[in-house]
Amino acid sequence: MPVPEPTKKLNKTLMREEVYSTLKEWILDGTLKPKEKLRDTELARALGVSRMPVREALRRLEDEGLVETATNRWTRVATVDVSQAKRIYPILIALESLAVSLAAHRLEERDLRLMEEANERLRRMLRAGKAVEASEADRDFHEVLMSRTDNPDLIRIVDDLKAKLRLLEVVYFGGSIVAERSAEEHKEILAALREGDTGRASRAVEDNWRNSLQRVLEQLGGETGR
Repeated sequence: MPVPEPTKKLNKTLMREEVYSTLKEWILDGTLKPKEKLRDTELARALGVSRMPVREALRRLEDEGLVETATNRWTRVATVDVSQAKRIYPILIALESLAVSLAAHRLEERDLRLMEEANERLRRMLRAGKAVEASEADRDFHEVLMSRTDNPDLIRIVDDLKAKLRLLEVVYFGGSIVAERSAEEHKEILAALREGDTGRASRAVEDNWRNSLQRVLEQLGGETGR
């Protein structure tokens, strides 16, 4: 496996979180390609750490769906799993709609501004061809709304589900023309929230997720990636 050179010299006492963050960044930005084998010895040497924090990071990334393992055979970068998206998106549609009903009356002007800023950042990143950053901006948009639900259990469940879609989202936001429709749909969500129309906002959120799934399926041609 051609292990990439770190963008900065990493200290020998590199913390576990930094190892995890670095490996995750390499996967999401395409430095480590789908199906590429991940050998803890090589990764540890590249990062200047022992094998233990690398192994822990790989386990975390496997839990998030970014790494896959065949016991006693290999550990590799995961491939995009469209079948998983088909299972998860309907759940997120329901939960995000619930989030609107819980958060709408708590939203303040500063929250709406944060959502607008995230959406504008999404547009800029799409136009610049920065898929990872676009994915993060989209996540920030939805997280403002989620944070105002005052329901930490709902937030945790949604975060866990979205973590499984990170690789797929980066691929999706790499198709800038298609993905820009998400930014347009965000404007409809914001308009409804500003008018205090919770029902309309809920429907707009549902449409955004439902349409995104359809665009993903069209973009990837329905391949399962498994």
